[in-house]
Amino acid sequence: MLIFSLINMKVKFELDQLNKTSVELKKNINYNIVLISGEMGAGKTTLIKELLLHMSVIDNVSSPTFSIINEYSTSKDEIIYHMDLYRIKDIAELDNIGFFEYLESGRTCLIEWGEMIEELIDSDYNKFTLTVEDNLRILKKNR
Repeated sequence: MLIFSLINMKVKFELDQLNKTSVELKKNINYNIVLISGEMGAGKTTLIKELLLHMSVIDNVSSPTFSIINEYSTSKDEIIYHMDLYRIKDIAELDNIGFFEYLESGRTCLIEWGEMIEELIDSDYNKFTLTVEDNLRILKKNR
């Protein structure tokens, strides 16, 4: 069951509909910085992996939970950053790894658990929330 709401992007989907959902997500990304929030186990990384396929990533995609930032190349010679802030306990940790320089690079930055830095972002960005309701996932564009 794939249900779309076109006014404010909201997609209800089952996990076997990730392909179509990631296409819809890609259509609704307007900025280089994209925050994807949601509870643990909602499928943020899985959704981003599918999205990266539609963004022509040619590298092997893996979760950046431990590395914090993964860099991927596309078939169009572009670089996309996939970030996971789950393990970050203090914003100073991000300064130490040059996190904000990545955001200012102009390249696409897909950020899981980005709500912790939302108030610190100086440029326009998109924010999506992924939730679980019964056996369905709900992807909603918040910004």
